[in-house]
Amino acid sequence: MPTPVGRLTVLYDADCPLCVHLRHWLLRQRQLVPLDLVPAGSHEARRRFPDLDHSATLREITVVGDRGQVYRETNAWIVCLWALADHRAKAHWLATPAGQPFARVTVLAAAKWREALKGPDREGGHGEGGHCEGGHCEVPDPPD
Repeated sequence: MPTPVGRLTVLYDADCPLCVHLRHWLLRQRQLVPLDLVPAGSHEARRRFPDLDHSATLREITVVGDRGQVYRETNAWIVCLWALADHRAKAHWLATPAGQPFARVTVLAAAKWREALKGPDREGGHGEGGHCEGGHCEVPDPPD
């Protein structure tokens, strides 16, 4: 049976230290489904997905499948784990009625931490997490 998704694009907040850390973590994992990690709201994101609400992608993790599927918030985190060899079984469990409360609490905790890290002076801007010029964002390399 063919995989319903052949490739996923993860739109992440390049200004969020937690999001950038998770980006690097995802890149280090063995992927069963290739992940493209693109800064949310960037020129590249807008070029690839002109019909998305890009301001919403800066507020919540959004993952887009190569066949047009759009996953947000908890489902986006679950599909990211599903794409990884060592975490697919956990993703299947998190998608069940028993696992969904755990997934939701984790996403809510990450959102609160993210907002605390960003602080009021970083809202909507391009701060320390990445440098954006002309709509193109670059993120720092992972720490050694």
